[in-house]
Amino acid sequence: MKKRMVHSLEKISLVLVLLLTVCAAPLSAQTTTTIRGTVTDLQQKTPMPFVNVFIPGTTIGTRTDENGRFSLQFTGTYDSLHVASLGYRTFKVKIRNGTTQVLDVGMETTSRMLGEVVVKGAKRERYRNKNNPAVELIRLVIENRDKNRIEHYDYVQYNQYEKLEFALSNLSEKFKNSRLVRRYQFLFENRDTTKVEGKSLLPIYLEEKSSDVYYRKDPEKRKEIIQGEKKVSFEDYIDNQGMSAYLNHIYQDFNIYDNNLMLFTNQFLSPISNAAPTFYKFFITDTITTGSGDRLVEMEFVPRNTTDLLLSGKLYITLDGNYAVERADMTGNKATNINWVRNFRALQEFRKAADGRFYTSKTTLMADFSFFARNRGGLYGERTVSVKDFVENQPKPDAFYEGDAVVKADSAEQVKERFWTNNRHDTLTTAESKVYANIDSLQKMKSFRRTMDIITLLMAGYKGFGPIEVGPVNTFYSFNPVEGFRLRLGGRTTPKFNKSIYLESYGAYGFKDKKWKYYFGGTYSFTHRSIWEFPVRALSANYQRDMKIPGQELQFIQEDNFLLSFKRGTNDKWLYNDIYNVSYLHEFLNHTSFKVGFKNWAQRPAGGLGYVKGGSVDSVREVTTSELSLELRWAPHEQFYQGKLYRIPIPNKYPIITLRGIAGVKGFFGSQYNYQSLTLNIYKMMYLSPIGYSEVVLEGGYTFGKVPFPLLTIHRANQTYAYQLQSYNLMNFLEFVSDHYASVNIDHHFNGFIFNKIPLLKKLKLREVAAGKILFGGLRDENRPENDPTLFKFPVDTSGVRSTYTLGRTPYIEGSIGIANIFKLVRVDLVKRFTYLDNPNVAEWGIRTRVRLDF
Repeated sequence: MKKRMVHSLEKISLVLVLLLTVCAAPLSAQTTTTIRGTVTDLQQKTPMPFVNVFIPGTTIGTRTDENGRFSLQFTGTYDSLHVASLGYRTFKVKIRNGTTQVLDVGMETTSRMLGEVVVKGAKRERYRNKNNPAVELIRLVIENRDKNRIEHYDYVQYNQYEKLEFALSNLSEKFKNSRLVRRYQFLFENRDTTKVEGKSLLPIYLEEKSSDVYYRKDPEKRKEIIQGEKKVSFEDYIDNQGMSAYLNHIYQDFNIYDNNLMLFTNQFLSPISNAAPTFYKFFITDTITTGSGDRLVEMEFVPRNTTDLLLSGKLYITLDGNYAVERADMTGNKATNINWVRNFRALQEFRKAADGRFYTSKTTLMADFSFFARNRGGLYGERTVSVKDFVENQPKPDAFYEGDAVVKADSAEQVKERFWTNNRHDTLTTAESKVYANIDSLQKMKSFRRTMDIITLLMAGYKGFGPIEVGPVNTFYSFNPVEGFRLRLGGRTTPKFNKSIYLESYGAYGFKDKKWKYYFGGTYSFTHRSIWEFPVRALSANYQRDMKIPGQELQFIQEDNFLLSFKRGTNDKWLYNDIYNVSYLHEFLNHTSFKVGFKNWAQRPAGGLGYVKGGSVDSVREVTTSELSLELRWAPHEQFYQGKLYRIPIPNKYPIITLRGIAGVKGFFGSQYNYQSLTLNIYKMMYLSPIGYSEVVLEGGYTFGKVPFPLLTIHRANQTYAYQLQSYNLMNFLEFVSDHYASVNIDHHFNGFIFNKIPLLKKLKLREVAAGKILFGGLRDENRPENDPTLFKFPVDTSGVRSTYTLGRTPYIEGSIGIANIFKLVRVDLVKRFTYLDNPNVAEWGIRTRVRLDF
């Protein structure tokens, strides 16, 4: 269901576009002044983690680590450095610009500790949950968690502003003056040197959204009305809407009141989850009285095991009986195994509502991505979601909540700058405000368009020529035992040709079988947008004369992709096909869809495959069928990245359920058989923090009627060297057929849960994976060729040994263990086949690889 190789290449293409072709050049940090040191509590003589170290009046700053150490580098001339923490006197020191300063800072407390907490000397006692006031307080927070969630209110409404931005960080002067970017100097004039500690940021992407949000508890419904939306566009080269969806997937919403927080596609256990006292250590460090008179407890938390996918940071908890979190400041520890992410910080702030409870007022997620060595530049990203005009328990009529959960106002993308001036919760920086115009100017430059055409050709496989595109290049050359050397050339139209009509065609020639293959197709989009842009309403018709392997239906890759030419074992059983297809796809905004279709298929055996009836030696030259089909699909909250070849779903925690029904009609356009089939497929991403996540696929099917083996379910096998999620990686092509079956595939990613505890593997950031696949199936007596001479005999190999079988009481089972994240992209699995080892030409063991970009 999910072919990840193309998915990964599309993600890599996205990163390349964001880097605007500059990633290949050396990058280096710019520093003129260095200040480093250690911060301790003056009385306790113990290190103070998470203390703010900053230059006042600027955004240059950092925080101490878990051992109280800090290091700050910056350019420019400044007077003083401040070290501050709630409940302590601010420490100030004069800066010696252009030098390296080493400081030992002792912080003096200004607040009283909780009366119940006894502060002992420097001797460190063994940490225990029992009789620990910090753990007792956290348990009170957990017990009161539900009443402090927004779902506790019957009705809520508020205005929400979102801002997502990305910037290239620390571009060296050498690169800035290089010939590669000499024509783009106007971009470098927009660098921001004040936003992040000692970094020079060059904004390249910005998007904003202003919405009115309404929530109803019973029956539960959330409705969002987008009033304004604005974003940097790369529409000529990539799917701008899909890129926005993917970036927001990386920087998706999180809530500390959930048991798990999704950060950068990884799931972190919340410090106030039910299991938090088992995985975290908690320490009460201070009590604070705010300006409004509220008393807060400052609490630090750290992982018990620093190698687990857990957070560190501070919580500020109210003592008004609600035991609510007023502020959360969180980061990943240095041992956390997250790809590309140097460091990150997650902030969540809460404000008191009219009824005395707290609601989320602001959420910020910041990350520094590194694509090179640690001392080089990379990519900085930040997403902020803020709330104002919060009103509780003012109901709307029931009719208001009907319809789609997210509605965009007709004028949302055409609002004027005055709208943003009035509706931004924070003003943009000077550099942020210029990014829209700068990127627009960049895309009008011929040199940039030429560079992006080359990148699009390499990564997506297509080269544009005005209203048409030629490609994909990975299918221009391939080979197989029947065709031998195969050449192919194809292309299709783009929206520049027509926004409603899309045409596609290719021609191919096999030098061994000396046959031409070709395809002609067209699609009409009733939405007058791209045929992949959600929601789709499109009518398609096509004709194809080509070859395929029986039972192979590849979803996210071309079947004549050059890389798939390399296969293990015998691969001589093929089909020549003449296929007419007509289909209509209709998607709804609630992410349900239906697809109706008609398919007329004439298939002829090729290579070592023959259609021979059981009662004679006469072979059947051709089988013709006509099928009517209906597919229903439900994928709640699904998002996509639209590539040049496919629209690729972005996985989330919700299931994807697909039900497909097919009816073959005898006598209709020459069809030779009556039959019906039903197939149900359920895909679910299951998060099991802190031990990773599993991709689970359940599938079952039933074929009604008496049919020869080409019309049965031919189970998806894989004789390539690539690891495939929904195929059986040690099953041979056409090895098993069934008229009823059920299967379960589980692919689990441990995210370094085990390897992080092994020093060398931890340093390499390798990750462990494991998978299991079980297939139950069978064949009714009426469809067994030994029981009916009118049915085709099962295929045999060149020695006359039978090569196609049915499943008995024993299921087909295979499993694998592997190492992922090799070079941050490659996964290698050792696959073992456990059953049906006596079948001829089977492999009990195999090594498979997979390319996938993960965080």
